[in-house]
Amino acid sequence: MKRLVSWNVNGIRAAEKKGFVDWVNKEQPNIICLQEIKAEKEQFPKKVLELENYHFFISSAEKKGYSGVCTMTQEKPNKVINEIGIDKFDSEGRTVICEFDNYVVINCYFPNGQRDHNRVPYKLEFYDEILKIYKKYLKKNMNVIITGDFNTSHHEIDLANPKTNTKSTGFLPEERAYMDKYLKAGMVDSFRHFYPDKEGEYTWWTYRNNCRERNIGWRLDYFMVNEEFIKKIKDCKHRPDIHGSDHCPVELILK
Repeated sequence: MKRLVSWNVNGIRAAEKKGFVDWVNKEQPNIICLQEIKAEKEQFPKKVLELENYHFFISSAEKKGYSGVCTMTQEKPNKVINEIGIDKFDSEGRTVICEFDNYVVINCYFPNGQRDHNRVPYKLEFYDEILKIYKKYLKKNMNVIITGDFNTSHHEIDLANPKTNTKSTGFLPEERAYMDKYLKAGMVDSFRHFYPDKEGEYTWWTYRNNCRERNIGWRLDYFMVNEEFIKKIKDCKHRPDIHGSDHCPVELILK
């Protein structure tokens, strides 16, 4: 069995101080996809880079302390691409793509639409570009895993207060429509495949008002796979027991 974990760590330096290295050493996932690392490789804590058994592939934002993704793999990929060829996205370090023999892992940090919605068009354009990449790999007969912080809750079941958030970014109709678009393109939301009606399942909680303790959250982090590949998946689950960020890890278990 292989275990893949996706986690928005909200700063790798902060996560390291909260037990990130101990968690990796204890659980040893085969692939770890991190988002919002907020650091260049030179700024990664030494203890993280010294983790045994892992190769590191990092795409950092040009802006200091912002965005960025990192994929840690035990098996060396056949090919790694840490940009999509569009500067306005690549300059924010939003993607690392790792190609293996049986599948490709696309680690993404989807943009936040911002409270005033001024970045919603930018966010949806990024969704479009990732969809194009997904379709290219399907044409090559490759299985695709897209994971990361999608910054969108798809259905009302995916956030604690849907009625009061219909005009909030992350639950806008046009953002949710893009999640529909992904499913129509043949993607499967792995978690909902196994737990279609499970309520109270979230991956992000604001630090305000003890929301995590009260489980007032949003499901923003996903593992999407192509329909053919879902047969190879044993389970997909959230790990709210693991602290260290305002997000919790999401775990995908392959048969």
